[in-house]
Amino acid sequence: MPRWLKFAIAVLVALSFVPLVVAYRYRQVRKPRPRLHLVFDMDDQSKYKPQEPNDLFADGRAMRPRIDGTVPREEIVGDPELTTGRRADGSFVDAFPVAVDRELLLRGQDRFNIYCAPCHGWDGFGQGVVARRADRLQEGTWVPPTSLHDKTVRERPVGHIYNTIRNGIRNMPAYGPQIPVRDRWAIVAYVRALQRSQNARLEDVPEDRRGTLR
Repeated sequence: MPRWLKFAIAVLVALSFVPLVVAYRYRQVRKPRPRLHLVFDMDDQSKYKPQEPNDLFADGRAMRPRIDGTVPREEIVGDPELTTGRRADGSFVDAFPVAVDRELLLRGQDRFNIYCAPCHGWDGFGQGVVARRADRLQEGTWVPPTSLHDKTVRERPVGHIYNTIRNGIRNMPAYGPQIPVRDRWAIVAYVRALQRSQNARLEDVPEDRRGTLR
């Protein structure tokens, strides 16, 4: 093979890497301007930003005032301790803002079995059907659910558990949109009952039943 042909092939091979390097750079290196888009999807679309004018409306504002009779989705309505589980200073409440009775516990058990048991298990130890299936698949992408009997969880105030249900925590998604306020507190009460069942004292057992313990 002629020497000039070898040189030409080497140059062409080297040049063939240029598009790959350019593509890598555009994807990995931070830039002040948006990257090149061959397909725009919804990354770049016409929209109005806050405080911008808009001639479509008579008042010339892009931001619309609240419509009478409506409530913004994220607005706190009623007692913040009841709806958010937090005090005015931002700390979590450590007492239930609702009456805890048998009816609330049964409701909490029902809602827990629907929303929580698939991952946390019926007993709260984190061995629900979803978690067990993920363990069998061994795909390496599953983060095991936390045991509700873990010392850290047991020591958390009830407001923290309520906030976890409402807003999610780490890999757990938020269930606030699916579960009403009272049902969230019902679940918290049932979680406390589950925790107590695994960490009960002799004094918690009625005297006439203590003889049946092993």
